[in-house]
Amino acid sequence: MKVLIVDDESLARQRLFKMLDDLDGFDCVGEASNGREALAQIEALRPDITLLDIRMPDMDGMAVAEAVRDRPELQTVLVFTTAYEDHALAAFDLQAAGYLLKPVSREKLQKALEQAARLVVRQPEEQGRQHLSASSRGRIELIPLEDVRLLQAEHKYVTVYYTGGEAILDESLKNLEDEFPARFKRVHRNALVSVDHVEALEKNREGQYLLRIADIDIKPAVSRRLLSHVRQWLKGL
Repeated sequence: MKVLIVDDESLARQRLFKMLDDLDGFDCVGEASNGREALAQIEALRPDITLLDIRMPDMDGMAVAEAVRDRPELQTVLVFTTAYEDHALAAFDLQAAGYLLKPVSREKLQKALEQAARLVVRQPEEQGRQHLSASSRGRIELIPLEDVRLLQAEHKYVTVYYTGGEAILDESLKNLEDEFPARFKRVHRNALVSVDHVEALEKNREGQYLLRIADIDIKPAVSRRLLSHVRQWLKGL
């Protein structure tokens, strides 16, 4: 299970990380120190479970929980970790799986994580479509998802690069990202990559970061805004 730790106190994050590291079946894939950063990490890393503090600067944990509730595609199960008892009812109204009071003990954390794990929604993509459709010269080409390596937007079109070549899609990157969150990750405002086929993160002479992807020669650029997120999910692969 992929776990995101959210707390504005560095020592609190370190303590949770150490306890997580001792638990089988749970891996920390990222950290956040405020609510806005938490939402960005949830969107980028798609953690199964988020350990969420309540009182934080910029955007508190309750606001994060409301945003997660209103965006079902995020699908992270929330476990609150807080020093305050007075938000428990509101937390469970927002469908939190647990409410742990600090200092959190290892035993209570493990119990809460195991309970949260039972609530994790797994939606196999096998139940959805297995191909992308590309129209060319009056015919429709079906491209298997497992062959797709890169999706890149330019002007009004999205180009799919796959093991058999490339084609133009009449779909938006945003829709593809939302439909296949586990398969394709955003690395730039104009690019999604196939997670299973990323081979390396490289830096060129100009200081720009690029991804090397199996079976294709194109190396998509990683935006500065998303660089930390890309590093985080690469470490979790």
